[in-house]
Amino acid sequence: MKFIYSTLILTALSTCLFAQSKRSVSVIVKDSTVEKRDTVPDKPVITNHQVTVDGKAISYKATTGYMPMRDKDEKLIAKIFYVAYTATNSDSKEKRPVTFVFNGGPGSASIWLHMGAISPVRVKFANDKGDAPGAPYEYGDNPNTWLAFTDLVFIDPISTGYSRAYKGVDVNQFHGYNEDLASVGDFIRLYITKNERWASPKFIAGESYGTTRAAGLSGYLEDRYNIYLNGITLISSVLNFQLIDFKNGNDMPYIYFLPTYANTAAYYHKLSPELESLTPAELTKKSEIFANGTYSRFLSLGDQAPAALTDLVVDSLNYFTGIPKDYIKKANERITDFRFFKEVLRNEGKIVGRYDSRFSGEDSDDAGEYPSYDPSDANLNGLFVGAFNAYVRKDLNYRNDIPYEAVTNVWPWSFKNSENAYLDVSETLRSAMTQNPHLKVNMVCGYYDLATPVYNAEYVISHMGLRPDLRGNIVTNYYKAGHMVYVSKETDEKLKADAEVFYKSALK
Repeated sequence: MKFIYSTLILTALSTCLFAQSKRSVSVIVKDSTVEKRDTVPDKPVITNHQVTVDGKAISYKATTGYMPMRDKDEKLIAKIFYVAYTATNSDSKEKRPVTFVFNGGPGSASIWLHMGAISPVRVKFANDKGDAPGAPYEYGDNPNTWLAFTDLVFIDPISTGYSRAYKGVDVNQFHGYNEDLASVGDFIRLYITKNERWASPKFIAGESYGTTRAAGLSGYLEDRYNIYLNGITLISSVLNFQLIDFKNGNDMPYIYFLPTYANTAAYYHKLSPELESLTPAELTKKSEIFANGTYSRFLSLGDQAPAALTDLVVDSLNYFTGIPKDYIKKANERITDFRFFKEVLRNEGKIVGRYDSRFSGEDSDDAGEYPSYDPSDANLNGLFVGAFNAYVRKDLNYRNDIPYEAVTNVWPWSFKNSENAYLDVSETLRSAMTQNPHLKVNMVCGYYDLATPVYNAEYVISHMGLRPDLRGNIVTNYYKAGHMVYVSKETDEKLKADAEVFYKSALK
């Protein structure tokens, strides 16, 4: 995750996604934004642990602390917080893969993948679905940790987590697409240099805007440092922002959100028995045929669409979403994401989650056009942040009194590289895969993700322009889950199993 959420971002959300920036946090206070002393931070703390995965005990060390970042003149400009997990009972550190992990936002720390899926620890949910328990929150060993087949480094981009700019340094120089690639990419180079990992296979795993960053890094690391990656895992990806920007004149999101609307409506029994008897995969494919066919043609005609076609589209949208025909007509046959969150369960007085539409909640009233919060987001905030703050102090023996910014405000975020255009990093990824034909990509998609819907990922893959011999380097794995595909027990197990298969393939 994570995440966004709030009324402040309703507009920014639709415009750019920012699939992980979360509730509207107030702008960071000055004392927690910068380091008061222009000095190198204390050395990271190292602790030793053990976890059991698939019946095998894995001994590992955890390294927690800061990486000092310098500019071309060797001046300290920032300190990036990270937690690294390195297996200590491995035969050869050099041959063992190392994976750099981050979430998105922009403005999100890596806490969500860290405490939810990939590290040796995991928050404790109330049930197998992924509901949060009441406070206080707990964590425990993660039997599905990727440490079973790769060392792990969790990175908090500057301004998130405990990462900060130094005193007197303009923090905005890190807040932008290119600027973020440089700081995170430079961290990766420093880490593999300081820890003698140049000879290790190298992987990246990103979620949400973290997939935007990961695709960008595939090019940045190659071009700047000649670091060629073995594999990239893209969890709930957003590589082409045109597909998620509900704006007048851009009809593409209406097409590519529809299959997830359909799966959500089926989950809540708003569709016909015929559709509800289908699996999520079957319903996705069936709705994609309409979305990319009749509906796409209707949208392309705009105001010139004939009455007969309009009536057919209204009937079909009702068929696939369960939303009343009268509402569909009033919405000009175009249902935006936020309208869907509010409308699909309006008669029950509930709203559905953006990050995971299987989670629902009560809104302040039943008359509004947009939801006032995201139930799937609210379900997990306290759990993850509370558990992480306890874990980092108790188990990792790391002390830091500044606030851990799980999600923070990094606006304005610069998109100078895509002015007067939608950010599209799929070409960067295509170029990296072409120059490095050994690079493999694992696309992870959740059927109930209404932040970065599954059909968006499918569209990007089929429009990358890869040569036939490289298309097989991309695998797509689907989950009965939302944006955070790992919150439920079943899908967390599947994510680990799919990742292990992917790593073996990438290392052949």
